Amino acid sequence: MATVPAVNISESPEEYQIDLAAPGLNKEDFKVSVERDMLNISTQVSDEHNQTGKFYNRREYSFTAFTRSFALPESTDVDRIEASYTNGVLKLSLPKKEEAKAVSKQIEIS
Repeated sequence: MATVPAVNISESPEEYQIDLAAPGLNKEDFKVSVERDMLNISTQVSDEHNQTGKFYNRREYSFTAFTRSFALPESTDVDRIEASYTNGVLKLSLPKKEEAKAVSKQIEIS
């Protein structure tokens, strides 16, 4: 049964944040790219994850390759996207372009 990792996507005035739950991998297993207006996250899991030399009596999880793609809003500053992988979560920070950041202004009522 093929599955893809769960994601959380949040937005603040400064950026979009994508958190992808993918425990048991190494940061080198991920490929993150932008093509046109699509953010692509994929893995090509190395054989060392699959061949441990062990015989399993029961195996409920395994490492498989996956691809997730997300349409990027026009407000995303593609040149400043950053990614990190810590404690089984791939975190992507997608900063917004300066002109797209919300400007807050108090309106006086007359």
